[in-house]
Amino acid sequence: MPIQEADTLAKVEVLADLEPVVHELMEQHEAKRVLWFPSELLSPEPDTDPDLHIRHLRKRAEGISLPARVALALNLLTEEGLPHFHRLLATYLGGDTFWARWTNLWTAEEDRHGAVLHDYARDSRILDNPVLERMQFEYLKAGFEPSWDKDPYRVFVYTTLQERATQVSHANTGKLAGRTEPMIGTVLQNVAKEEARHYTFYRRIFKEVLVRDPNNALVSAAELMPSIDMPGVNMPHFREMADVIRRAGIYGPRDYLAIVEEQIKFWAIEAMEGLDEIGKRAQEKILSIPKRLERVADVLETRSRAKTFAFAVAFAHEFEM
Repeated sequence: MPIQEADTLAKVEVLADLEPVVHELMEQHEAKRVLWFPSELLSPEPDTDPDLHIRHLRKRAEGISLPARVALALNLLTEEGLPHFHRLLATYLGGDTFWARWTNLWTAEEDRHGAVLHDYARDSRILDNPVLERMQFEYLKAGFEPSWDKDPYRVFVYTTLQERATQVSHANTGKLAGRTEPMIGTVLQNVAKEEARHYTFYRRIFKEVLVRDPNNALVSAAELMPSIDMPGVNMPHFREMADVIRRAGIYGPRDYLAIVEEQIKFWAIEAMEGLDEIGKRAQEKILSIPKRLERVADVLETRSRAKTFAFAVAFAHEFEM
């Protein structure tokens, strides 16, 4: 058996040992969760004329800034990439297990995120919906084949970092767009809260992996934590849209730096002892990441100059940041 295949199987065995923890975390998750559905968040108040409700929504939505609209488009399309992530998780977490039940639950919850944002975009008309739908199609068609998908441990490092980053992006987009349109603020607050609960699950799982297989887990974390590609990296105009989001203060390198520092502290990386030489080198590499990320953020902020943007999904209206 090839070494890489044997290594993957050993890691899958560690995940199998975590079944009782998954069961416990699922019960905690569902006990705290308030399940909502898109129609509930977007529907008019009782005894309200639906047509009037839509007219008022569209009038309020006119005040949503172009950077906030771009952020909403990127967040929406990211959520619509769910098929990629269900596939990646189900590769290791299939079968009649609590892992499979978690993956299905997570998928059902995440599916509502894209749905509610898509419905909001349609009702509010803040985006060019035919363009948006073509972007979604091209994104799904392009696929998502990250280098970490062959390593079960890196899957959980990634989901931890990505869920937290998505939570931050949704929450900050909600604050920006919600200044003039309270409904989208409420929608994104609900989405962000659920991302936070998913983040809690995944980072706790990786903490348990570190207990059971510290050296290999640290190596996996050290390979991924210096930088991650967000799910939408293959969608049209992703880099330019991400630049808008950074300039708007919604999500950028300093947010990622804070997320990495959170995980180093929660996973108690610095305090880990009894490691072999490979584990110690990975530990040192992880502890050096924040300084590197701070230098990257400093350089990016220093070199940033005013720039004009225009996106077809936002009706090609130009704006400068």
